[in-house]
Amino acid sequence: MHSFGSKSGLTGVLLLAESHISVHTWPEREYAAFDVFMCGNCDPDAAAEVIADGCTAGAVTIRAFNRPLSPD
Repeated sequence: MHSFGSKSGLTGVLLLAESHISVHTWPEREYAAFDVFMCGNCDPDAAAEVIADGCTAGAVTIRAFNRPLSPD
């Protein structure tokens, strides 16, 4: 996690095997964005639900983008 000051938000990254979850916040806009990227036998929807359940203020929008598999 990296804080940009008490009123300037933060950025954080959680590195997982073959995956990552990141967060960027803009408190002055009351906005946070999370990126849940998972490969292999993982469930990004389950991770997104846990994050959404932890958001106590405002609306939550979840968007999914499926990336095509690269050729072997």
